[in-house]
Amino acid sequence: MKIYQNLVEKKDTLAVIGLGYVGLPIALEFAKKIKVVGFDINPDRVRMMQNHVDPSNELTSSDFEGCDITFTSNLEDLGNVKFFVVAVPTPIDSSKEPNIRPLISASETVGKVLKKGDYVVYESTVYPGCTEEDCIPVLENLSGLKFKEDFKVGYSPERINPGDKVNTLSSIIKVSSGCDKESAEEIAKVYELVVSAGVHRASSIKVAEAAKIIENTQRDVNIALINELSMIFNKMNINTYEVLEAAGTKWNFLKFSPGLVGGHCIGVDPYYLTHKAKELGFHAQIINSGRAMNDAMGAYVGRTVAKKVIAAGTPMKEARVLVMGATFKEDVSDIRNSKVVDVINELKSFSCHVEVVDPHADSDELFDEYGFELVEKSNGKYHAVVVAVNHQEYVGLSEDDFRGLMSENGLLVDVKGIYRNRIKKLNYWTL
Repeated sequence: MKIYQNLVEKKDTLAVIGLGYVGLPIALEFAKKIKVVGFDINPDRVRMMQNHVDPSNELTSSDFEGCDITFTSNLEDLGNVKFFVVAVPTPIDSSKEPNIRPLISASETVGKVLKKGDYVVYESTVYPGCTEEDCIPVLENLSGLKFKEDFKVGYSPERINPGDKVNTLSSIIKVSSGCDKESAEEIAKVYELVVSAGVHRASSIKVAEAAKIIENTQRDVNIALINELSMIFNKMNINTYEVLEAAGTKWNFLKFSPGLVGGHCIGVDPYYLTHKAKELGFHAQIINSGRAMNDAMGAYVGRTVAKKVIAAGTPMKEARVLVMGATFKEDVSDIRNSKVVDVINELKSFSCHVEVVDPHADSDELFDEYGFELVEKSNGKYHAVVVAVNHQEYVGLSEDDFRGLMSENGLLVDVKGIYRNRIKKLNYWTL
């Protein structure tokens, strides 16, 4: 199955299944070198991409130029594909358990069109063993083919960072793996077409799956430690950022900052690992503790704001609070698993009036997902202004900009610490 050469010579076609934050950039990069079919189950999204519009607002129309790609939601258009890349979301459910239904559904889609000699590579973040234990049986059942004998499977975890224009697909080393020596090499060579930084060949699919899951778990646990330290230092009236700056002068100090940990990666992936550990009879104490700490940070921020507003002499039932930013991170429109929502809900639990603005988020999407809307612009004076997301539009704001928004003795809350050392007169608090 020398599929790499056939793809390069455009004798064979590659398909990307799922065209979201991860799938679309990959599809377009491949389409600059080889023939590609971009498949998504949402016809409306497909129509947007056919018109060179990225539904996720990450790419510009110029990114679609010069690409040999067909966008479709029709299964029939996958009939001639020989190399499938599956890049669908892997969220958690309301019980914080893995929801691999999108992954299984994508496997069913591929299984219906899978042929002898085909390759299937998964990019979705999963627990170790998921590809072989959950996905491959679906491919075999629907295709009637036998794994390894008739088709090959690999795993190459995505490393897309939404909103990051520096660390892009081509500039980040790619991890890849295959089900045997031949497939591992063929898959790696295919990815080397679009990843100039190089490809690390993992020894097995499970190793590649595990490598991905611990990347975000490691960050989650470290941020949880800093969040806990921030709570401790707050009680001591010590500035956490000044402590981190001092400690960071040591060469081996790991530089993490306190904050809200949401989104569809760091705030989700550790639950996939703890799920698998639990299946094996192991309780992951450190990972679970870190998750509990980070999941509680939104409520902690909201509760602290309420206490400070009350201490300044305003009953919360009379208080007006402006929250600036609702997306899960800066300079993106993605609201999935945004922990700013926890801040807002905690504030509302004190019966105060809360207004939310965000230059990137969609108001209708926020209402459908979380039950609140954006206001077009701030209106009147606020007893507290919470800058929850460090969008570029907010970074350059001055103390005078905030003074115009706030009532006398109003509180400025800087969740990410972007204004520290710049606020001299206002009542100011940061993590």
